[in-house]
Order: sequence, then structure tokens, then C-alpha cells
Amino acid sequence: MTQPVPSAGSGQVRSRIAPLGGLRKRYVDFAIAVGVLILVLPLLLMIALAIKLSMGGPVIYRHRRIGCYGREFDCLKFRTMVTNADAVLEALLRTDPAAAAEWRRTQKLVRDPRITWIGRTLRRTSLDELPQIFNVLRGDMSCVGPRPIVRAELIRYGAHGDLFQSVRPGMTGLWQVSGRNSLAYEDRVMLDCQYVKDWSVWSDLKILIRTIPAVLNTRQTC
Repeated sequence: MTQPVPSAGSGQVRSRIAPLGGLRKRYVDFAIAVGVLILVLPLLLMIALAIKLSMGGPVIYRHRRIGCYGREFDCLKFRTMVTNADAVLEALLRTDPAAAAEWRRTQKLVRDPRITWIGRTLRRTSLDELPQIFNVLRGDMSCVGPRPIVRAELIRYGAHGDLFQSVRPGMTGLWQVSGRNSLAYEDRVMLDCQYVKDWSVWSDLKILIRTIPAVLNTRQTC
């Protein structure tokens, strides 16, 4: 059920998240990202090779997203779509009213013709997002935070846009462990804002712990 989005002044949020919480959060992010990278580096290389051999073209997909204080950055993912994905989406939305309505409502498609067979596996297991470890190391993203969004989506946050832009977006977050793709967009906005207002190191750790069963549950229901 859609709930009212909590609000807070950007000054209040900046005093909570940056520089105080932001500095502690950055240290924790860096330590976790280095540890995870060491563990998953062989997996990263195997996935990259599988994409290159099966699909050709680029292995990494770069998409401009909104970062802390509105700065844009290249959000990294393993490529899961055909190379002409934008043209495929444009044609589908122009000819399929149901798909167009679904896209306007959620910015996602349950049956997305752009996604390749290996891409479906990567998305179902969230392995497509592993390259975002490098975004965390560079300081573009956090291990935990709001969803990284494109600038066009910012209007859907309304008066809470400043709240969203006061922290780094995360590889995982409150919305990922609270229903993920089953949530309406308004609920995702509410959860992003709730995360920022209630932030603490402990809340980040709890979300990280909840992420693994949330991903496994997503795999079982796909």
C-alpha cells in the first residue's frame, strides 16, 4: 500500500549524513567493497567472458545516474540487453499501450524484449550489479543507500528531491529488501526517503544482512 512520503529539510539531512555519518559511512563502504572485490574477482572475470563470448559487444553498460548533491556519474552494470536496446524500447512503447502504461507506472517491464538470455540470469541473481563495487570504491555510490535513478525520474520525488540527493545511492537499500520489483514507484520513493531520515551505521548493517535472503527469494519467485 502506498504511504505518505516522509519529509525532512535538506539541512537536517546533511548534518546527519554528511560530513558526520558520511565520513564513517565512507570508511565502512570502502572496507566492504575491497573485501567483496577480492572474493568475487574470479566471478567477475567469468561473467565478463561469458557475456563477451555469447553476445559480443561491450561487457559493461554505463548509464548516467544522479549521485550525491545531484552530481551525475556513470553507474556500472554488466550488459544484460541487446545492443540496440533503446530502439527496441521506443518501438515497443509506441506500439503496445499496455507496455507503455506499465513503463510509466514502474519504469520496468515484466516481459522486457531487450534482455538477453544470459541477462535474465544475471538480473534474477542481481549479479549484473556487481560492477557497482567499482562505483563504491570511486565514491560515486555507497554499499547501502537509495536507488540510483536517472535525472528524468527526479520529478517523481517531488519536494523530496533534495532529500534523495543528500546521500550517495546504494548497491542495495531499503527498497531492495522490502519487496523490490513488486513495489509501486511511490512506495520506492517513500522507502528511499525513510532510509535517509532513519540512517545509522546499524541500519546499514541490517540492510546488508537482509539483502542476501532478499536476493535468494527473488530467484525462487522468478
